[in-house]
Amino acid sequence: MILSTFSVPRLQSISWLSTGLLMFLAVICISGCSGSKRRLAAELKPISSPMNIERVWSVSVGKSTPLTFQPILNGDDIYTASVDGEIYRIDAMTGRVVWRVSIGTNIYSGVGTDGRVLVVANNKGRVFAFNAQSGAALWNTSVDTEVLTEPLVAGSTIVIRSINNRMVALDTATGKRRWVNQLAQSALNLRTSYSMLPINNEVLLTGVSGGRFGVFNLANGNVIWESLLAPPKGVSEIERLSDITSRPSLLANWMCTVSYQGKIGCGDIKVAAMLWTKDFSSYYGVSQLGQKVFAVNEKSHIVAFDSQKGDELWRNELLMWRDIGEPLATGKVVIAGDGQGYVHLFSQDNGSLLGRVRVDSSPVNAQPIAINGLMIFQSKAGTLAAYRIQ
Repeated sequence: MILSTFSVPRLQSISWLSTGLLMFLAVICISGCSGSKRRLAAELKPISSPMNIERVWSVSVGKSTPLTFQPILNGDDIYTASVDGEIYRIDAMTGRVVWRVSIGTNIYSGVGTDGRVLVVANNKGRVFAFNAQSGAALWNTSVDTEVLTEPLVAGSTIVIRSINNRMVALDTATGKRRWVNQLAQSALNLRTSYSMLPINNEVLLTGVSGGRFGVFNLANGNVIWESLLAPPKGVSEIERLSDITSRPSLLANWMCTVSYQGKIGCGDIKVAAMLWTKDFSSYYGVSQLGQKVFAVNEKSHIVAFDSQKGDELWRNELLMWRDIGEPLATGKVVIAGDGQGYVHLFSQDNGSLLGRVRVDSSPVNAQPIAINGLMIFQSKAGTLAAYRIQ
């Protein structure tokens, strides 16, 4: 199998499989276990000689609040959606809306597409498929349970991951079920999106409960291999949360991933094991470029590691508690949005702040898109905007 180059997690709340009391305690802990001290977002300080960043275009695509929808770039098109069920195809270079359709019901996750077929699931587990080029409806079917993860479209197979940790594969052409894989669950799981990464339309790479991740055969759903990144630790179930919900990155054969309350690590996907790990906790995915991997921890520190050895190269703590979202390394910068609608540009060499721009006043947590010199961001209030460094 030839592996090629590839670049979600959106923590919403916690799903408890036992008692309502413990679920309540879990939510309280996630929002403030650090005691009585309030987590105040760091104030933004002036940047010496900031980059000149201009807005090229912007368009409203509807709110995703309180969720985070990941826009998808395919060719020269961006596909995205809003929580009220509006779906868009947008020209990435001009911002022109090529088509817009509505499924008439709420959705809790973004879209999945390969540029031919676009798929989205609503909050009741109904799956809708459209022609990605024209927006014409193709079919719809049900997977019976709530879906928080954006669908995966890979060749002849669509994979839907439902809230009960089940993967359901559908035929791309007809929507008929091909296989079902019920994944093991921990006692306590994050109620969030569990991103899936396709590889050559043959396998998918995804995190599972309990700090594990695995590669699954797209033809039949069988596990090809599974590996442990972050063993659960601590006494309470809350302390033992270590789910890998974020999108892994894959550069050639080199895979990197991160878990919540666990570790970050990288390794050769061919050997089915991490070659290095470091203690780290993040809600969001990582971004690789060259021999570096970039990640943002739960305190909003952005950190660069040597992706081959695991050495920490630099750390920027200036944006503490600003809810920095998923980063993207592009050109010579790392870009990431924050919880107040600002987008920050960091030097890949040393992590220094090089520039910032504000999309709007709502969080920008989704991973940015980079294409032909444009940086494109989607806010939770529904602004999709493209910028260029002058």
